[in-house]
Amino acid sequence: MVDLDTIVSLCKRRGFIFQSSEIYGGLGSAWDYGPLGVEFKNNVKRLWWRDNVQLRDDMVGVDAAISMHPKVWEASGHVASFSDPFSGCPSCGRHYRADQLTDAFCPNCGAKMSAPKPASLMLEIFLGPVKETAMKTYLRPETAQGIFVNFDNVLQASRKKLSFGIAQIGKAFRNEITPGNFTFRTREFEQMEIEYFVMPGTDEEWHQRWIDERFAWYQKYGIRKDNIRLREHAQDELAHYAKRCVDIEYLFPMGWSELEGIANRTNYDLTQHSKISGKALEYFDEESKRKVVPYVIEPSAGADRSALAFLVDAYHEEEVRGEKRVVLKFHPELAPIKIAVLPLLKKNDRIVETAKRICADLRKRWFSFYDDTASIGRLYRRQDEIGTPYCVTVDVQTVGDEKTPADEKVTIRDRDTMQQIRVPVSALESVMADLMAERWAEVARQEPYRMSAAK
Repeated sequence: MVDLDTIVSLCKRRGFIFQSSEIYGGLGSAWDYGPLGVEFKNNVKRLWWRDNVQLRDDMVGVDAAISMHPKVWEASGHVASFSDPFSGCPSCGRHYRADQLTDAFCPNCGAKMSAPKPASLMLEIFLGPVKETAMKTYLRPETAQGIFVNFDNVLQASRKKLSFGIAQIGKAFRNEITPGNFTFRTREFEQMEIEYFVMPGTDEEWHQRWIDERFAWYQKYGIRKDNIRLREHAQDELAHYAKRCVDIEYLFPMGWSELEGIANRTNYDLTQHSKISGKALEYFDEESKRKVVPYVIEPSAGADRSALAFLVDAYHEEEVRGEKRVVLKFHPELAPIKIAVLPLLKKNDRIVETAKRICADLRKRWFSFYDDTASIGRLYRRQDEIGTPYCVTVDVQTVGDEKTPADEKVTIRDRDTMQQIRVPVSALESVMADLMAERWAEVARQEPYRMSAAK
């Protein structure tokens, strides 16, 4: 397993993730996604949305506001109970979560810690130009409540029948006492969350179905089976609203930790919001001719944690010709750049012109990148390290004096095997489509695209 420092270093060097406000010394637990990072994280979110919303007929989406009426958080129970116990050190002034301390002494200086007391995890904001008269509310600590308060709006607009779900991807904020481990635990993060509404009595079956589906999703996009597991919550650790909860855990560099939680929230949230708001949040069942308050199954994943898990799992080191090769073996749909187009000789105008033309054509279908800033060997290693599945190399033979457009050929190099095939430019898009569909073996058997052992 790669260590976290190696991942942090790669992320900064290659433009995945930077520390926020770094030129001012940085802001603890805040991170900015760079040119490659924003593409990568967007791919994670896009695949989640496509698979869980667009490819299902029982799902719709919303994008609720980050700031909500303060009574939302009273009804949900966050104002009263959303806190962690913390202890402070009277000597060095540091604070730690009390449930993570191994003894009563400060991990930093060894002094005796203060007695634990609760600390709210919600970040206060004031809506209005004058603080004294402004409305005090909170930056949302979860995206779920934006779905619950819109339940009736969505139901009336979409005319969905139970069972159906509402999905949302968005920012959430928690005033964590001890954030850390890179992007794993931060005060500002992004959630990918579903509230799936079901008839009471069918909730346990639906809960298990969602556990199975979400567990399989991570493996579908490359997470190795040995690095992922399910953990059942004990009764004494369940949230106040939960009938049952199962975590999907990943073996991060710092150990097994939560990647996603799938909870059976019963009808707690809709009941609470109905009680506090006075607005009935019910579903009329045509078959039984009665109104019911649906039960809710909640698969809740972190976009940042998911991206970190995919990044860690993709990291590989190997030796090639006596040198270390670092490669991110991303699933093609997760890779920030799909194809890199590289000229063998950057001082040859015809090669450069042809390479740029090919890149522009490929970019219409896949995110492609042109690079001529190093030797071809270094360019290959650079693309390996950022996870680009395929490189297309334009060389002298591609643009020889006697060549016609029908004769032009380029080399496609596979990231994982480093094997190469030679293909006509006219067939490049169709060949790339086959490769992106992971039909590499089928394509390789077809003449004249026979695999070679070139590196």
